[in-house]
Amino acid sequence: MNDKNKIKNVTMTTLGGVGEIGKNMWVLEIGEDMLIIDSGVKFPENDLLGIDLVIPDFEYVIKNKDRINGIVLTHGHLDHIGGLPYLLKEINAPIYGTKLTLGLLEGNLKEHRLLKDCRLKIVHSGKEIQVGNFTVEFIRVNHSIADTCALAIHTPLGPIVYASDFKFDQTPVDGEVADFHKFAELGDSPEGVLALFSDSTNVERDGYTLSEKVVGETVDEIFRGAKERIIVATFASNIHRVQQVVDAAFKYNRKVAFTGRSMLNNVDIARRLGYLQVPEDMIVDIRDCSSLPDNEVTLLTTGSQGEPMAALTRMARGDHYHINIKEGDTVMISASAIPGNEKYVGETINKLFRRGANVIYEDVSGVHVSGHASKEELKLMLNLVKPKYFVPVHGEYRHLYKHANLAEEVGIPRDNIYIADVGDKINFAEDKVSKKDNVQSGDVLIDGLGIGDVGNIVLRDRKMLSEDGIIIVVVTIDKKGNILVGPDIITRGFVYIRESEELIEAATQRVEDALKECEENNVTEWSVLKNTIRNSLNNYVYQKIKRNPMILPVIMEV
Repeated sequence: MNDKNKIKNVTMTTLGGVGEIGKNMWVLEIGEDMLIIDSGVKFPENDLLGIDLVIPDFEYVIKNKDRINGIVLTHGHLDHIGGLPYLLKEINAPIYGTKLTLGLLEGNLKEHRLLKDCRLKIVHSGKEIQVGNFTVEFIRVNHSIADTCALAIHTPLGPIVYASDFKFDQTPVDGEVADFHKFAELGDSPEGVLALFSDSTNVERDGYTLSEKVVGETVDEIFRGAKERIIVATFASNIHRVQQVVDAAFKYNRKVAFTGRSMLNNVDIARRLGYLQVPEDMIVDIRDCSSLPDNEVTLLTTGSQGEPMAALTRMARGDHYHINIKEGDTVMISASAIPGNEKYVGETINKLFRRGANVIYEDVSGVHVSGHASKEELKLMLNLVKPKYFVPVHGEYRHLYKHANLAEEVGIPRDNIYIADVGDKINFAEDKVSKKDNVQSGDVLIDGLGIGDVGNIVLRDRKMLSEDGIIIVVVTIDKKGNILVGPDIITRGFVYIRESEELIEAATQRVEDALKECEENNVTEWSVLKNTIRNSLNNYVYQKIKRNPMILPVIMEV
């Protein structure tokens, strides 16, 4: 690394993951060297009509791609690795992560046909590696996915500890307890920790987050009491949860079937890499479940978030290809609703009850525990690491603010705490932390194969179409501007024409009168004619039925 006497400051730039849940991405810079930490996606909120994914704006790293030493990953959740296929189309840098993290990333890269050109380098937790000029330690922590690590990145001013997603589970399913010793060692080292970046998701929850083993005990009770089929919906990436369901099925002599694209993919990857143990003779194809007695069937599926096309949602609607919910089924939704998905999850639960299922979900049972640290664990992390500076991450603004207050409670001076906004370039010096600059940042919207081609104007039009529909006015003119045919009015999502003939006729007459006036004044410019059509209808339609449909004039010349 560069000489400490030459470099007196270190910068961390956030391109996502603060003031929001998702699209986590940071860039560490020391001198001319850059290191990227994670690159995730965010799932669209309700106002982003038709959008599939949201990724960070990569403009800053693309401009500086020759300075990038590498990309280091904390774990395999999509909010930390989902942006990489889009980033790797623009830059070519080696990627470092644990075995399961890179295994899940491989599947993502295959879909984008990028895998053969990528340099994936497996790292084991507890190891220190060189990423170009950066020295990075991968420190084992617990989370809702296996192989999660915090990072300690050494700088001339001391190490930066990045603990974006973590909890301290004293009895983890895989027996891999978080490396408390390493955090304490960093905190007690002579140089001390320069800065801690820490998970804020559960800062509003008192106490400690429950162990994953608590879910295993609940799952065992459910399996012991169930007399018919058991259907479990959970996050496909939560391999420990899947393992506990498989273990219970084995204990109670049940076969296991998997359904849902991400579930099938993740189970295959986890089994191949040794993170999931399922006896081969336990697995059955979902199409063969109907030939087994109901008390021997367990189904693991996606759909815990009520996604319209996910397997559980289709079962609840009754239109799944192979299996649908019937009276007596036990359905366990072993996940919490991601903010914004509560309505969809509630609708799915209601449909499951309507079909006669016994539905067990987080609000009324212990079938889910969080993968994020609660208040006391966040305090423990702060006290172990003893950072000079503190930056709360991974949370909405209220989470960041409350985490900053928590850090102050354990003794970190307020002047040494920085609450970041996306795009902030945070400068760490020996005597203070401050904002150095803003870089280009924000949301890039993915719609199908389009990247960033849908912006505010398109979203505004989609919103207008979804709320008030569209009126299309078709007019045919000759080369002199004389009206030959029309105007004809076509509507979609506006009114039912057969029941609104009087309104449509009156609207047609208004357009006709306006166009005749243009004709009399020798107005033939298309843009003027189109504006005339819009203006003649806008006020009239709003006065009549208080709606503002999109008005689209179509002029054809013959």
